[in-house]
Amino acid sequence: MSRKVDSVKDINDSKETWCLAVRIMDVWSVVNNKGIEHLEMIVMDSLWKVCDHSKKIVFLGGTTMKAIELQNIPPKGYFFKDFGEILQGKCKTDRLKDIIGAVSEINHIQSNTPGKKVVVSVVLKDLKGNCINCNLWEIYGSKFLAYYNDTKNNGAILILLTHAMLKDGQVSNAWSGSKLLINEDIPEIQDFMSKLPTNEQKEKPTQSAKSLSNWSGGSQYSPVERFVHNAKCMSLSQFCKIKHETLCVTVATTLKFAVSKYGWFYYGCTRCSSKAPNPEKAYECSCGQKVEQPIPRYKIEIYVSNGESKYRFVFWDSECAAILGMTAEFMHNSMVENGEDDPMVYPDELEMLLNKKMAFRVKVQPTFSQASVWKLCDDEAFVKEIENDYIVEDNQSKTEYAKLVPNKENLETSAQTLSASGENDPESIILMTPAKDVVIADKGEEVDFEASGATQLSGTKPSKKLKIEPSS
Repeated sequence: MSRKVDSVKDINDSKETWCLAVRIMDVWSVVNNKGIEHLEMIVMDSLWKVCDHSKKIVFLGGTTMKAIELQNIPPKGYFFKDFGEILQGKCKTDRLKDIIGAVSEINHIQSNTPGKKVVVSVVLKDLKGNCINCNLWEIYGSKFLAYYNDTKNNGAILILLTHAMLKDGQVSNAWSGSKLLINEDIPEIQDFMSKLPTNEQKEKPTQSAKSLSNWSGGSQYSPVERFVHNAKCMSLSQFCKIKHETLCVTVATTLKFAVSKYGWFYYGCTRCSSKAPNPEKAYECSCGQKVEQPIPRYKIEIYVSNGESKYRFVFWDSECAAILGMTAEFMHNSMVENGEDDPMVYPDELEMLLNKKMAFRVKVQPTFSQASVWKLCDDEAFVKEIENDYIVEDNQSKTEYAKLVPNKENLETSAQTLSASGENDPESIILMTPAKDVVIADKGEEVDFEASGATQLSGTKPSKKLKIEPSS
């Protein structure tokens, strides 16, 4: 009579003999401080789910092992941790997670010098627009730099990091056991890439100003050049004279909220930034996502000023989340817990968006007297360089209004310290603005600067035992 097979989740210290039928999902070599090498592995039984287990299986002299066919256990499985949960602190730090995301920016690079180890800090962005920091140490950082430095590799960089460690809302590779996959030809990465907006698929991640001093390769163009590439650089007072939708770069200070009847958020898809047709009903989004419950996403209108001029800028979900350090869903849920569910009541935390002098890359939409923010940066040195070297005033000649970086081949668009993309307009029905992800290329067209006088706007504000994280 054959022995009954035990489940991994049932293992305890009540007995010493167990019979397991498992598939080895991952295996790696570990060398201890005495130079003795051993193998560590992750196994999965037919129940598939990763469990919260306090025990570790150790092979002894009496342990036997044989290969068998296991049709009821899938060959490989990843259990990706949701970025939103990481940002909200809903993760236990004594467990390993699988992470997948697109690299939106390189924050820091530390070279391999005496007394220092290689570490590359990047910003990862998921399909919901959530961003987290990811630190790649030693061989993992070197592997990333080698891929980034290779001139053959263009476009978006997607990384899949297995068995990542979590601490203080950031992730990093484990010292052993993690695997780093960069744009590998596997279904998980290919599926993620296919769901990125078309322009983001072609956009290579850029370096922040802080990373450039330690960078030993990569792009020859400065962050400022990439930020202003193919955009009209002009002062805020010139915006009101534009007659057609135009991609522009300017410097301004956020002043106050432009309160509308829609409040500070909208309900949108859980994958992309499209607006949900009904916040209380499940639906299938145009991106293919089946949305059971739409989630809150930021859409905040703020008046910005520069001197006597004011203009209305629309800040979208990802850039607001980057500045505030929390998702709209988390902020909304916190308000509901405190008994407030009115979208017209602006949370106090949103004040962090005000009184900031920043460089903006925006799409000016003269039909609606507003500008949609595509990218932004509040780094003081960066803003000063934009302001001094690229922004021209009204009293200069018309030909100087559109100072552009020369159209250099393979010059990628940049995202800086607080960078985000706001090309998706979920209010396409309300504002009739384009909802597709489009990078406006400069074609030498002139901007019509017929005098029409700056409109002064106003508004008021209303009131070391690591376990694997379960997949759900």
